[in-house]
Amino acid sequence: MNKNDVAPVPPMGWNSYDYYNTMVNEDQVRANAEYMAKNLKQYGWEYVVIDIQWSDPHAGDRNADGTQYIPFSRFCIDEYSRQIPAPNRFPSSEGGKGFKPLADYIHSLGLKFGIHIMRGIPRFAAHEHLAIKTNDGSKATADMVANPYSVSRWNPDMYGVDYKRPYAQDYYDSIFELYADWGVDFVKVDDICNTNMYPHNPYSAEKEVEMMAKAIENSGRSMVLSLSPGPAVIEKAHHYENFANMWRITDDFWDDWKLLKAMFERCEVWQKHTGDGNWPDCDMLPMNRLGWGWAAPGTPEEKRGWYSKFTKEETRTMITLWSIFRAPLMIGTDLPQLDDFNLSLLTNEEILAMDKCPNQAEQLSSSCHDDVVVWRNITDDGHAYYAYFNISEEKQTVTMNVDESVKGAVIRDLWQRKDLGEEVTFTLEPHACRAFKI
Repeated sequence: MNKNDVAPVPPMGWNSYDYYNTMVNEDQVRANAEYMAKNLKQYGWEYVVIDIQWSDPHAGDRNADGTQYIPFSRFCIDEYSRQIPAPNRFPSSEGGKGFKPLADYIHSLGLKFGIHIMRGIPRFAAHEHLAIKTNDGSKATADMVANPYSVSRWNPDMYGVDYKRPYAQDYYDSIFELYADWGVDFVKVDDICNTNMYPHNPYSAEKEVEMMAKAIENSGRSMVLSLSPGPAVIEKAHHYENFANMWRITDDFWDDWKLLKAMFERCEVWQKHTGDGNWPDCDMLPMNRLGWGWAAPGTPEEKRGWYSKFTKEETRTMITLWSIFRAPLMIGTDLPQLDDFNLSLLTNEEILAMDKCPNQAEQLSSSCHDDVVVWRNITDDGHAYYAYFNISEEKQTVTMNVDESVKGAVIRDLWQRKDLGEEVTFTLEPHACRAFKI
């Protein structure tokens, strides 16, 4: 099984985090999957991904000041210290079924199923010397593979797995064996992408990526391996390309123009590393309704969350950049609440076609020095995509011409979905974009 065959084009789907935070439940996942199957699947959207804390029966429960009840989570695990869905949130998992019933339902809709995990092994399993599954049937416990000096800076639930320990690979084999049994198609692994994050233990996360890639291969099931959070380290590009399918080139991305403007520089750095099953990841698309699961305890339902702070032009710029750069496209919202405008952005097949273009795109101008950033991708059949982005705070005027050597070519506006001729002059408002095919 070649890992590059798993994601021949950038994965497209939905992730629960931007709207639900840690609190998504089975009914909500099913509702989003059903919406995707009905309204988005025909445009290439297919992954339904449950993000962080799905094994925690108390996810979202906090003290009045917003802090957690306990220093680290005591979530649901099986007899081998493997996390399993919290049955109070995912009732179809009762009786040891895990995520298989939910995955089967999502597959029945013609979609694919994904989950989020933190790297490592549950801390409480190590503290209590709970059993892990080994490949040769030997008895081993979680503390025998845990590295107590490898703990996430922002999520204290797990210890890293020490790759030098005898049963380290066995542990990762066991969890991906479980995911294969459930029918998982996509695994987002957190606290693992930026291997420079922990300089005192530089090989911990890097070796865990390698163990996971081997565990997926050993499981016999194709799964996309997605690494988070970033920013990924460009010097480690070869390692990402060898062992993963996606890796985050940014920290968590939200609806803030400063973060979107900074993404142009990140894409410029990574533009030569897209393709052949490898996809630098700009993070989710925060749009429409956001943040329902981020409300403070006691917040009334009608006051939970917010509407994306991106303007319409900024939202269009985000989707255009992700698409011409060929980033994975993961929608971050509650899909059943999509308004007509945001739905129209996600169902423009001419824009989405840029994301599936087999060739690498290139940035033709500097995101550090130019007011208008230009991206281009030339296709195998002689067409060319161009995208113009005004990253300044002033209006900009642009004129583009068809190359005189290209007889009969016309400029097609991909957002307006109409042909414009052989020369086009247009004005770009601040933060706005235009996308064309010649």
